[in-house]
Amino acid sequence: MAYESLLQYIDEYVSLTDEEVEILKSLTRIKEVRKRQFVAEQDEICRYENFVVEGCLRSYHLDEEGNEHIIQFAVENWWIADMQSFLTQSPAHFSVDAIEPSVLIQFKYEDLQTLYANVPKLERFFRLIVQRAYIASQKRIVASYSKDAGKRYIDFRNQYPDIEKRVPQYMIASYLGISPEFLSKIRRRIAQQ
Repeated sequence: MAYESLLQYIDEYVSLTDEEVEILKSLTRIKEVRKRQFVAEQDEICRYENFVVEGCLRSYHLDEEGNEHIIQFAVENWWIADMQSFLTQSPAHFSVDAIEPSVLIQFKYEDLQTLYANVPKLERFFRLIVQRAYIASQKRIVASYSKDAGKRYIDFRNQYPDIEKRVPQYMIASYLGISPEFLSKIRRRIAQQ
C-alpha cells in the first residue's frame, strides 16, 4: 500500500514494468518515523533520499547562535533530503526531522546507483524531479529578494494551503525568514482587510 502513491507519482514521468517495480521495491525501504525524529542530521552524511507517503517533515539549518532556518517542508508525495550531502556523500548542511508521525520510502545512495543501472528510466525520472526542485528553489530565492514578507506569506498560503494548517506558526515564520511576532502582525493585517 505504501508504494502505491510513489508508483503513481513516478507514472506521471515514466512508465515502469512489473519487473522494474519489483526491482525498485527491492532497493528501497519503508520507514516509519516519530514526531521530532531525525531522518538526516546537520554535519552527518545524509544517507537517504525520502519520499513522503504520510506525514510532514522539514529541512532546516541550525546557525552558530542556535537559530533554525527552515528551507523546506515536505508533505505527502513530496521528496526531502539534504541533496548536496546525499549526492556527494559529504557532511550535511541541513537537518531533516518529522513534524508529524510520518511514513517514508527511503532510497539509500548506493541502492539508488544500482537502481539507475538496472532501471535506466528511473535515472530520467530523478533528473526530471531534481530539475523541478531546482526551478522551485530559484523562484523562492527570487521571491526572498524581490517581495516583502507580507507578499511572501500570501504566496506561501496560496501555494501550500494544507501546510499552514499542519505546521506551527513559528516554523512558517522561519521558512519566510521573519520573526513569529512579525508573522502575527502580517496575519492580523490580512484578517482585517
